[in-house]
Amino acid sequence: MSTSGIAEFVDNHGVDLSWAGDFYTWMHQHPELSEHEEQTAAYILDRLQSLGAEVTSGIGGHGITAVWRNGDGPTVLYRADFDALPVAEDTGAAYASQNPGVMHACGHDVHTTALMGLCAIMDARQDAWSGTFIALFQPAEEVTRGATSMIEDGLAERIPAPDVCLGQHVMPGPVGTVFSAAGPVMAACDTLTVTLHGVSSHASAPHNSIDPTFLAAMIVVRLQGIVGREIAADDFAVVSVGTLTAGHTNNTIPDTATLVLNCRFYDTAVRDRTYAAIERVIQAECAASGTPQPADIVYSARGELTDNDRTVHETVRPAFDAVFGEGSQDAVRWTASEDFSEIPRHFGVPYEFWLTGCTDRDEWATAVAADRVAQDIPGNHSPRFLPAPGTVETATRAAVAGVLAYLWRS
Repeated sequence: MSTSGIAEFVDNHGVDLSWAGDFYTWMHQHPELSEHEEQTAAYILDRLQSLGAEVTSGIGGHGITAVWRNGDGPTVLYRADFDALPVAEDTGAAYASQNPGVMHACGHDVHTTALMGLCAIMDARQDAWSGTFIALFQPAEEVTRGATSMIEDGLAERIPAPDVCLGQHVMPGPVGTVFSAAGPVMAACDTLTVTLHGVSSHASAPHNSIDPTFLAAMIVVRLQGIVGREIAADDFAVVSVGTLTAGHTNNTIPDTATLVLNCRFYDTAVRDRTYAAIERVIQAECAASGTPQPADIVYSARGELTDNDRTVHETVRPAFDAVFGEGSQDAVRWTASEDFSEIPRHFGVPYEFWLTGCTDRDEWATAVAADRVAQDIPGNHSPRFLPAPGTVETATRAAVAGVLAYLWRS
């Protein structure tokens, strides 16, 4: 593989991408929630119709694939997600969301625009590469159901089996920078919904109740001791109680309470040990309170560990180094989670998922110098999250470099 040739191509491919700015602006202005991405899917399909791919839509809801077959060579799948979040935008951008209470607060509009740019380049410059290229546009990543829905709807029967899968995610960091690494780069996660069963009574007679609100409070406190006292300091685990709901009036002790937990890990053994501790604590507190039945614990919204294959990384990273120079840097593990890896896991193939900086370089440098990154730089899912100019270009160049690391016709 000639990484210098790839770098020269990325900078001088000659394909008109002047439309990409308008494409990104439309995406940002018209966000749609997970599993409701009708307009977004139609917009993507409209652009794909002008290209010479085999396009399939409606996979697992609103999922879309586009396949280019261009002679002998590997089959490379590149995935981007396109759903938005229930967040009210507060960026002040002229192209802010026109859908009240919904926002592209995680950069999926960038991901989709970059993949569309990659599609345009791969379509127009088939003289530069050989093999099969698959573009996969995925819905419903934010609820960790999109990849699974596409798989369960027969994804494997609709596209050629890939040899490798690639993807990326924007995150706070200086624009123009691509972060990559072998091994775990994003955490595994699960949602745990815990229903506690008590005995209701009038609030004036708490002695006649088994109070699930009090029980829930005790469980919240005890759960925080699991990571601090049962997980080794050199391991990583997060146990967060996102919601606690109980009761509807001030003068009634309810008969149930519900906790919803978010848990994250980089190691499945640590995950299993932590879940055993969580269940032990919850059920022991129920027994201590004398509840009429044990708690119900339901696991959902699983996001598997994003664990990059070393061989794939050693193939892709030199292309990033050649294209971005000092802007190609080692990734630090990110505690966010993704369902991207469900796709390569389904096909039994290796993958690489890298991170792309999306913060104005001067703003980033100022925040780092003042040790105020957390305070001054809006992160993903913030109502103030807005990728800086240049992010789409960086993401597109990274996508081209990653794919051509496998398909470049040297």
